[in-house]
Amino acid sequence: MEFLDRWFSLSARSTNLRTELVSGLTTFLTMSYILAVNPLILSAAGMDRESVFFATAISAGITSILMGLSVNVPVALAPGMGLNAYFVAVVAGSQGAVSYQVALAAVFFSGIIFLVLTLTKIRPLLVDAFPESLKSGIAAGIG
Repeated sequence: MEFLDRWFSLSARSTNLRTELVSGLTTFLTMSYILAVNPLILSAAGMDRESVFFATAISAGITSILMGLSVNVPVALAPGMGLNAYFVAVVAGSQGAVSYQVALAAVFFSGIIFLVLTLTKIRPLLVDAFPESLKSGIAAGIG
């Protein structure tokens, strides 16, 4: 117990293990709809529903745990429902001109590009180049 208090600075943040466990369970229950909705949406593009469920659960679990352990921040990560609907409807769905495999490859490579931009400290320069009003509008539009 002392190890957890030191690692996560529980006492310094005026919290305890019980509170954090209840908060984690509450967050999971709040976000658990994603486990049903994400496979439902992405299966419309031809993806296997069970595989998408598994990938959603594993990726959300691993990334949320990594956030807690690496940067010591209680943030849960999971796919965004607005972006996956856009992915299916516009990119790889009825309006899209590419298969979902090609679209997923594009998402993968764009992720690599964003990772490189972040690791090389170029990303903040690009973000600061946009006016605040545009940043707010983009954030509101994405959801």
